[in-house]
Amino acid sequence: MYYNSRRDFIKTAAIGGLSLSNIGSLAKGFLSSTPTPTKDLYLLAQTLMQQWADGLLALQVKDKTSTDYGGIYCPADKAVHGRVGDTIFPFFYLANKTGDSKFTDAAYLLYDWIERRVSRPDGSWLNETYEKSWKGTTVFAAIALAETLKNYSDLANNTFKTAVSERLIKAGNYVYDNFNMQYGNINYPVTAGYGLSLLGTILDVPKFKQRGKELAYDSLKYYTPKNKFLYGEGRLTASPKGCYAVDLGYNVEESLPSLVMYGLLNNDNEILDTVTETMKAHLEFMLPDGGWDNSWGTRNYKWTYWGSRTSDGCQSAYALMAHRDPRFYKAALLNTQLMHQCTVNGLLQGGPHYASHGITPCVHHTFSHIKALTTMLQYSKIHEPISTANVILPKEENYGSRFVEDLQIYLISKGGFKATITAYDTEYKDFKNGHPTGGALSMLWHAKTGPLLSGSMNEYQIYEFGNQQQDTDPYSMALTPRIELKKDDKLYMNISDLTARMEIKQDADQLTVNTFSKLVDKNQTGPSTVINCEVSYTFANDKTTIRFKHDKTEFDGDVKIIVPVISKSTEKTKMLNDRTMMIKKNAAKIKVTTDQPMVTLPTCGCRIFNYVPGLEAVPLHISGNECTVQLEIMNA
Repeated sequence: MYYNSRRDFIKTAAIGGLSLSNIGSLAKGFLSSTPTPTKDLYLLAQTLMQQWADGLLALQVKDKTSTDYGGIYCPADKAVHGRVGDTIFPFFYLANKTGDSKFTDAAYLLYDWIERRVSRPDGSWLNETYEKSWKGTTVFAAIALAETLKNYSDLANNTFKTAVSERLIKAGNYVYDNFNMQYGNINYPVTAGYGLSLLGTILDVPKFKQRGKELAYDSLKYYTPKNKFLYGEGRLTASPKGCYAVDLGYNVEESLPSLVMYGLLNNDNEILDTVTETMKAHLEFMLPDGGWDNSWGTRNYKWTYWGSRTSDGCQSAYALMAHRDPRFYKAALLNTQLMHQCTVNGLLQGGPHYASHGITPCVHHTFSHIKALTTMLQYSKIHEPISTANVILPKEENYGSRFVEDLQIYLISKGGFKATITAYDTEYKDFKNGHPTGGALSMLWHAKTGPLLSGSMNEYQIYEFGNQQQDTDPYSMALTPRIELKKDDKLYMNISDLTARMEIKQDADQLTVNTFSKLVDKNQTGPSTVINCEVSYTFANDKTTIRFKHDKTEFDGDVKIIVPVISKSTEKTKMLNDRTMMIKKNAAKIKVTTDQPMVTLPTCGCRIFNYVPGLEAVPLHISGNECTVQLEIMNA
């Protein structure tokens, strides 16, 4: 959804039955930015919660004649999402914190809305308001309401407490009867482990507690053999390369937090010891600016630069376990700072460049992630800032290279450059051409510039209706650097090749990763003539060099080398000649040079934009069967 002006935003918001005063409050300062956040995680979280809550309150439907009275309207999707009831817990937290009854009033209206619009006789709640919508998210609604009763029973009125207690018995029975380790993806049974244990505790239902323990302990079987990543976001069997279905976003923002919460609720050190180790493994993919690099994950179709579109947030794992590893505190702090920077007018944007591209975010980001901040503030054992001066995250180390065998990924840290090169061959269920593979450079990041190159979905597709935004840009394309051929309505790309292989060479001054792939479509079928590709990436302290090469065939005129360079539309670019481009960033300049002529592909405006992970880019096309592209970091 594009909003070219404050007027467009107000017009669309009014469709949801919002009052003019609420719309004006939300739209004030449209596309404004947020100030630099504090280094005190808890103070920052409290501030951010207040901003998000104000943004959500401004979108609550107050028209009593509307079928969505009490719901929180999403201007991006022109609807009320079924999971808005999750916000009841944060609203009660804020009511208790501030003494302002507007939050309990909003919570009561939300509860009435979910009971009218998404509650079902079998005890479930629907993810969206249509009848065949997914019911697995019942566990999240149940946790939010149970947390409310557990922590704020004295604040709630008797009518609400009685209704919720009775409703949670039904929801608990639904989860108890339907959830097992094969139900949905791994995040559902893992979350149900905590959910049932919590319900069993506050409602005094022993069978719920027992089943919760069974699910929590069953999850210990689902860790990759060498690197200890939680798997199960997709198929449960190993791929031809021995990889399992891992999604970083869902793990760090939903499954690992649920395991932490289960362990803390039950004082279970076996669970907490295991989750501590896997949290360390996942931390390898946190960028130094707080971004989570899920460019490669099975469900990267929901990847946002700061996490995942509809999960809760890493804070309820990493902040709550900060007493075990100070790096966890730093990770939670950096990620919260990043989300603060991505907040505009009280709503969390789906990536750093939403506002600059004129796109309004889905409210799901905000009402999901406010819940994680609430959990952190409610349960943290530490409420004083921890000094991060001497705390170093894995990607802040200058380690050269690391090979993550269970994911078939090379991680690079050379000078200021951080990179991810992936040949991960596990796709999500029946979903094809999702995350990049084939030896793709799915992340290139520099300390002075942030992301320079980024993966995305190979083809932007709506896999989860209601949980992804529609892309109507006719020039939309993948962000991942690649070789591609479009022929007879088929798209062949080297970054689709699940059979690609990689090798690495390094010396004292630089290291090179060589990748070998072929052009294939989403079904792993090539064109009539096989086209082999070699792409190499060389990393030095001040520059990264990419060398592309593909076979000469009868398709030569149609095969393209495409390198979208990440750049916000407000940044100035200048073509010095047909082989040199300069991009001005805040703290540095990027000099892009090629040994063959390059051109900028068509865009709407001055940039392409991809919802995965919410970034803009300058799409460069370089001619020829062989070319070299160099990205050099220069002083501003």
